[in-house]
Amino acid sequence: MAPLILQPLGEICSNTDDGQHLLLAPKDDKELQSVVGWLAEHPVAELYTDAIRDSIDYVLDGGRTSRFDLLSAEVHPGERASVGAKLEYEVLRAFSLPKTKPLDTHIEGIPVDIKATVGANWAIPTEAHCQLCICTQIQLKNNRHKSWLVRAHRSWLYRGKGNKDQKRGLAVYARDHWSLPLYEWTDLPVNPLRYLTEEQVAEVLAKKPGQVKRMLKMFEYLEGHIIPRNVFLTVGAGKDDPMRRARQLRDMAAAKGLTVLCGTWLDSQDEAAARGITLRSGEWIALRDDAGQAAMNQPQDQSTT
Repeated sequence: MAPLILQPLGEICSNTDDGQHLLLAPKDDKELQSVVGWLAEHPVAELYTDAIRDSIDYVLDGGRTSRFDLLSAEVHPGERASVGAKLEYEVLRAFSLPKTKPLDTHIEGIPVDIKATVGANWAIPTEAHCQLCICTQIQLKNNRHKSWLVRAHRSWLYRGKGNKDQKRGLAVYARDHWSLPLYEWTDLPVNPLRYLTEEQVAEVLAKKPGQVKRMLKMFEYLEGHIIPRNVFLTVGAGKDDPMRRARQLRDMAAAKGLTVLCGTWLDSQDEAAARGITLRSGEWIALRDDAGQAAMNQPQDQSTT
């Protein structure tokens, strides 16, 4: 794309399709401030973390493919890029926002587009030029994410025809200086299967022995790590009812000196809480009696890939 020379604030935006308008700082943009005020009433970083996790899990489809790492060579670049498209719908669901046109939604009656990238920039469509956009960057290698609210003035978009859909990138300077961060860089939880060695992964995802024995092996390898429901679906890919097999593990694990807790069970929640561990519904953890205190001091891995 052609180089971009940014116009300073207070000058007229080069977009004349909708009439001339000033380039405003975020603090002077009343619509932007209204949207920010609405978002401030929500745990934005937490909701985005869950939405990104669900989007990645959806794209990997571990329950059918046994995949658990979005950066794996088994994942096509096009699939990786599709996380952003899925995230749009997960964000609407997480914030209970309507799907509307011409952009993705309305907040406080104001049109807002929802954009996300696993790369370095966003593709701003023509209908979103000079409109408010929530732009999310997902850094897979660093396991973190951040979102900004920005009015995507045409003056701040790279010149040229853009991609084949005529979408154009947002200038980094505009993102850094003329947008409003909705939250700071936030950790994106790691799928615990990524902590296994190649040999351990091969054992846990093998066709044989059966699901219960392989899940038990997973608990042994991942002792002290919180394991979300999606991981069991990945381990039991293509098999019937992996979660029922998981519920059969408690006695077998106890024979190996492991206490298996599940956040769906109240007694497990209480026992985990007594050890300083928060288990959400659908999350599991295996602990040894002599490892309980050590587990309390470990980062509490949540779900995603």
